[in-house]
Amino acid sequence: MKLSLTLLSFALAALAGNASATPPGAIKNVVLVHGAFADGSGWVDVTKILEKDGYTVAVVQQPETSFGDDVKATLRTIAMLDGPIVLVGHSYGGSIISEAGNDPKVTALVYIAAFQPDKGETTLNLIEKMPPASKGIKKTADGYLYIDPAVFWADFCAELPKDQAHFMALSQVFTEAGAFGTAITNAAWRSKPSWAMVAGADRSINPDLERWMSKRAGSHVTEVKGANHAVYMSHPKEVAQLIEQAATGAKP
Repeated sequence: MKLSLTLLSFALAALAGNASATPPGAIKNVVLVHGAFADGSGWVDVTKILEKDGYTVAVVQQPETSFGDDVKATLRTIAMLDGPIVLVGHSYGGSIISEAGNDPKVTALVYIAAFQPDKGETTLNLIEKMPPASKGIKKTADGYLYIDPAVFWADFCAELPKDQAHFMALSQVFTEAGAFGTAITNAAWRSKPSWAMVAGADRSINPDLERWMSKRAGSHVTEVKGANHAVYMSHPKEVAQLIEQAATGAKP
């Protein structure tokens, strides 16, 4: 009986700790949207930190078969959660959240080395505005884009171990080329607060473009010097910290 009471005490203490982990008034739900040539598994370390801090996390696995399909997949995930949401996008995921973020549940937007297109703009428009250092994107015969495995490590995730980058290159998700050419109908950052992280050594998106987009959007900006494009994987603590700033800084 004494042992049972002790175990019950530990359980209640753990529940109490989890219940008070997030700051009072903070948004509790976070939805993470990956970018092109990747999948949701890259968010694993960020997810662990957020969950430890008491947040409910959902990771979108969009198909990358069209921009419309990717927005629908994000909205589908948003619909599964109750209450206000911080919507986070990496890279091309920033274009997705700029559209999907118009959902009423979304209270704050976080852009991690991401595109922030305005109404009528496409991801491709922004790429052409300030081209990146990388020239490694190739196109398949049936119209899908991928990163040449020979430059994947250098251009996408140079801070990660090469063996990890090698597997990421082999397992990358090909992205339908038209997704980069689809315009935003209504940029959510125009009406909702946003936070942005600039990856200072990004080769996949020009860091100057990231700075310009975040300034235009009036985002709260954090820059990680020397960070590569996959900053959400190489600097998960800093990324989680920025997401939590958005969760506490925006009003549910």
